[in-house]
Amino acid sequence: MSQPLTRQAFLVFFSAVFLPMFLAAVDQTILATATPSIVGDLGQLHLSSWIAIGYLLATVASVPIYGWLGDRYGRRNVLVWALGIFCIGSIVGGLAENMSHMIIGRIIQGLGGGGLMSLSQALIGELIPPRQRAKYQGYFASMFACASIGGPVIGGLVVTHYSWHWLFWANIPLAAIAAWRLMRLTSKVDLAHRHRPIDWVGLMTFPILCCLFLYWVSVTGQSFEWLSLNSAYYLVLILLLAVVFYRNQVRHSTPFLPNELLKNRAIYIPLITSMLFAACMFALIFFLPIYLQLGLKTNAATSGLLLLPLTVGQISGALISGRVMAKTGVPKYIPVVGMSLSTAGFIALGSIPPEPMLIAILGMFCGIGFGTVMPTTQLVIQTVAGKANIGSVTALASLSRNLGAAVGTALFGVLIYTLLPEFDHNTSIEMLRSGPQEPIINAFQTAFYVAAVITTLAALNAARAPLILLANE
Repeated sequence: MSQPLTRQAFLVFFSAVFLPMFLAAVDQTILATATPSIVGDLGQLHLSSWIAIGYLLATVASVPIYGWLGDRYGRRNVLVWALGIFCIGSIVGGLAENMSHMIIGRIIQGLGGGGLMSLSQALIGELIPPRQRAKYQGYFASMFACASIGGPVIGGLVVTHYSWHWLFWANIPLAAIAAWRLMRLTSKVDLAHRHRPIDWVGLMTFPILCCLFLYWVSVTGQSFEWLSLNSAYYLVLILLLAVVFYRNQVRHSTPFLPNELLKNRAIYIPLITSMLFAACMFALIFFLPIYLQLGLKTNAATSGLLLLPLTVGQISGALISGRVMAKTGVPKYIPVVGMSLSTAGFIALGSIPPEPMLIAILGMFCGIGFGTVMPTTQLVIQTVAGKANIGSVTALASLSRNLGAAVGTALFGVLIYTLLPEFDHNTSIEMLRSGPQEPIINAFQTAFYVAAVITTLAALNAARAPLILLANE
């Protein structure tokens, strides 16, 4: 049994990885409440969901790349480079003069953000034993919740009192501090990984496949119909790339995604749960402020503040989960209960008459359920994979969350905008604000029912996972 990790040693390490994780998480959602203001300045409302999707999409494509780059050249070194890319994206976004420039900036940010979260979590898994990690996992999950859900709160306050541009400029000094703090850590580089053959086909086809799929999901139903020739072209190309990627995965000696890990039932079931949870959580974080502003006529600051109960709920769920796992060493049933609670919250959101405070309270119940998933799935898959594969499996965890978040945000955007009457590319934010509330409310409530179905599937899937006991060494 390893020596218990002292709180002082934990805080020294936490202070080094905190900022990169915070920046990655907060920038997934910080523009949610700022989106109406950005659209008001830049126009093109129909592209607004790509402010979130562009970031998430680039993150999805880059996470596995950072996994093997970190194994080869040291996670600390690659993490510093990721911070530099993230800063470049922040500069492009801050200088954006139209929606296309904004989306480009967000994509570059995502290319950096993909490394910030996954590499930081891999460093955590390397140095802290699983059972002891459970004790502190709540702190990391709470930070993730504060950043993800606190992002819209910060965004709303900044937009109300200053300008959305500052949401980008503030990243620069924070990233510089993070890089300085990381450089003070001792770098561990496993040179054996440098001699493994690189799967170039997988490296090139996987990001293209993700981009094409998410673009098809996002624009179909708006730019062209689902049952149309254009849609068929994209679908055929996606299937061809998927076949190429799969055949390469099977044949390559060191494939882009680790096949042996993905075949393990104790790993792929938690990854699916994580993907389903992220689809609902990020869709709720991104679209709830828009619902409050358009359907209930609140301002940006108020809609951001009404997300605070969701933050409190997720922090509570994460801390309780961490304590339960540290005491029992049994994480299996925690996400089952959590996702069931989120299901009840979504059903209530779709059923009750919309009142801002009631929506906030129900958001807290959803948040408690969300908070149970990330710490449990992360610990389970890292325990099963072992230290030798901790970089790869942590990258898979980030990949599943980010892929779920991107697909969920895209699908919910398509669903909501499709349900809005007479919505097209020329619809402005002012037209929706000045129009009737009932169609907007109905569209969002339908989306809440769909989210309830997805969280139910997440709970059922989590119940299928094998029983895993967390080690204390």
